[in-house]
Amino acid sequence: MTIPSEPIGSIPRSPELLGAVAAQESGQLGDSAYRAVLDRAVRETVEEQAAAGATVVSDGEQRKPSFVAYPIAGAAGLSPDGVVIPFADGHQRQLPCLTAGPFRYQTHAESYVRAARQCTDLPVKQAVIAPSALSLLYPAGGIPEYSRDAFLDDLADEAERDIRGCLEAGAHVVQLDFTEGRLSLKLDPSGQVLRDFVELNNRVLERFGEAERARLGVHTCPGGDLGSTHSLDVDYAELLPELFRHSAGNFYVQLASEADPDRVLRAIADQLRPGIRVFVGVIDPIDPRVETAEEVRDRVLRAARYLPVEQLGTCDDCGFAPFADDQSTSRRTAFAKIRARLEGTALAAEQLGVGFPSARDGREVPAAVD
Repeated sequence: MTIPSEPIGSIPRSPELLGAVAAQESGQLGDSAYRAVLDRAVRETVEEQAAAGATVVSDGEQRKPSFVAYPIAGAAGLSPDGVVIPFADGHQRQLPCLTAGPFRYQTHAESYVRAARQCTDLPVKQAVIAPSALSLLYPAGGIPEYSRDAFLDDLADEAERDIRGCLEAGAHVVQLDFTEGRLSLKLDPSGQVLRDFVELNNRVLERFGEAERARLGVHTCPGGDLGSTHSLDVDYAELLPELFRHSAGNFYVQLASEADPDRVLRAIADQLRPGIRVFVGVIDPIDPRVETAEEVRDRVLRAARYLPVEQLGTCDDCGFAPFADDQSTSRRTAFAKIRARLEGTALAAEQLGVGFPSARDGREVPAAVD
């Protein structure tokens, strides 16, 4: 038995990559040279995670323009005036709005999996956007000759293809990013939007068999962008019962930045069911201070007071730069935090008397015996 530890998603892009993105968009950098920079960014990101001791890695979303928009980047039939996401510090992000159908992904995440697997023999995790988030693209006023029901049918098919492609490409696990879940309770306190979101996601998840769903997960957090959040003030207890209705084997729950983690852990314990694993956030990506391994250890031990160790894992609260232009956290800081997560999880595993994965060979290392 081990306490696994996994990344959530994005890692800050290097100055070289950010410069290459701008140069490519302005026509000053050709496609071949741009792809070479992307390939180098992915390889460096994967290798730095391995050097930090990771036994499960990701590409750090180096190729994504953002965690939410990657499937539709460059698509026709979009206008820029979609749903606005307000953050606590006053800045906003705005989604595009669909103007015509049929809805199709332009990029599927399996391409990210294949590229990352060329860089490592370690298991590769892939984050994909939940269909519930992309459902926000459809305008309230509708689209002539393309109903919302037709759109949701197309969206479900595309989301299934996105997930299935990642599994077939060899992803260790596929994680649905569901940051809009907590935000929905701010927009609709009745909870009906949240329930609709979960039903749509399950419409896709239930197309997979039991063994496949064991490799699928759902991530929730209050959003993290430019050092701020969009829904940290929303009561987590209202979200969790709906979150755990997802037909998935893994749940990734932001916790390190919560004011009352014990209350959240009690709520998680109330929803826990056999056969699932809960990865608790032990690193706050938007806190500029790097946590110590001992702090992480204590956060894991706290979680183990409420959750069975065999159903426990650790993760970061959120990605470090979900939007590519977010430079509020440096790569150096992100990797220091990742190292603290891994070292702290190993310390907790030892104290709990269970094994922990070895970064050297991927095998379980038994806990020390006095």
